[in-house]
Amino acid sequence: MPVRGVSEGGKTMESQWGDGGSVGLDDTRLEELSPQPLLTRDYETRPALVYERLRQQHGPVAPVDLLGVPAWLVLGYREALQVLQDNDGFPKGLENWRARSEGRVPADWPLGPSLEVNHILIQGGPGYRPLRTAWDVALKPFQDPRHPQAKRLKAAVTAYADELITLVGQGGKTGVADLSAQFSRPLPLMVASHLLGFPGSQGDDALMDMWRVLDAGPDAEAALERLLATLAQLAATKLEKPGDDFPSYLLAAHPDLSLDHLARELFMLLGMTSDHVGILISNTVVEVISGEGSVRASLSAGMVRETMNRVVMRKPPLVNFVPRFAAQDTPLGNYTIRAGDPVWVSSAAAHADPLFADHVASGTTISTRAHLSWGAGPRQCPARELASAVAAAGVGRLFERFDHLDLALPADQLPWRSSPFMRGLRSLPVRYELSAAPARPPADGPAAEVAEEVLPDPSARQRSSLWRYLTGLIRGGR
Repeated sequence: MPVRGVSEGGKTMESQWGDGGSVGLDDTRLEELSPQPLLTRDYETRPALVYERLRQQHGPVAPVDLLGVPAWLVLGYREALQVLQDNDGFPKGLENWRARSEGRVPADWPLGPSLEVNHILIQGGPGYRPLRTAWDVALKPFQDPRHPQAKRLKAAVTAYADELITLVGQGGKTGVADLSAQFSRPLPLMVASHLLGFPGSQGDDALMDMWRVLDAGPDAEAALERLLATLAQLAATKLEKPGDDFPSYLLAAHPDLSLDHLARELFMLLGMTSDHVGILISNTVVEVISGEGSVRASLSAGMVRETMNRVVMRKPPLVNFVPRFAAQDTPLGNYTIRAGDPVWVSSAAAHADPLFADHVASGTTISTRAHLSWGAGPRQCPARELASAVAAAGVGRLFERFDHLDLALPADQLPWRSSPFMRGLRSLPVRYELSAAPARPPADGPAAEVAEEVLPDPSARQRSSLWRYLTGLIRGGR
């Protein structure tokens, strides 16, 4: 099927995909192009239109300007799979970035700090494989539903969700709440605290700092320093006294990890997974209560995972993946990608690619599993099952505990926060009605163990900074 694009000189060109690849490639180097800025006001408010304009102008791969640094943005679904599945042809690792090695990336580039922290999401080279193997081993007890750790984790999600919903209910059986600030953002952070093995409510201060880092406000730098110090201290504790938690299992699987490196891995798990899960919960709630028929139908049929699957096709939380770099000169879309060029894959744009989206059936109960929300290929997110399970349990509990939820703003007026990587709601104002008699978990088994052993006592919870913040939202809304 022909894909049309516009070359540097404005001449129309056409590439014909097939077994022979593409023809009519534009060989202009990335540094010689004049790419348009991606992160504009238009992108913040209506990113789909920006992606479509780029697709119309350039085809499935477009040159863009990322706050002063040129890069390739992959918009096509087929091209996205080509990059994601070819770890040798498009490896990660900033050491592969030619412009950075040549000193052409500004030292104060705003995206630099988020990419310079070398952890599982960023790392390339020979150190990646043993680290990924250790991640898979350490996560397995929490992701395999047959393991007791996975059962306790699911029960913990329910227990934390009940805590948060009960706190919302202190504002009245009916009322208005911000489900982003009061539920979808704190829930995965609380679950991550359980996963990391913070005792009681001691992790709550770290969770608040993680929140400040994710919001990138004026106190983000100081919060990051405190958070990394807290995680380093937690890592040292687990080294001295291992527990039934992720950092202990990661250390056991990769004993050569330094405490500093372990702290960076814990930071990635805490930040990336919690933000991804929080956005997924909010986006699912919006899609269900705003009346999108197929999404509501799948939830009504008890298929929470199917509901989320439909949501990530339309609104993936992770819209653009961290960069990869061409290992050699490679044809991609209508361009030749030079060795060392940065290549950013956009899952949001790929899902909207007509060559893919036009073949996705919208009227069926079961939708395609071909979305790229968790990536694809050998570097697909190692925590995807964990994150999906947490989000599904949270969404399921939310709709069990509320008899009615309705948006307090029109769906097209909800405020979005946008970044080069994630896209989620700044707030999710809803009008709610709590159910009269909330369903209770079983009186014994994993749920009872969690309620008795994991949740802190009420006085400790009330003293924590996270709980004081959430309580303040209730009081402020009255």
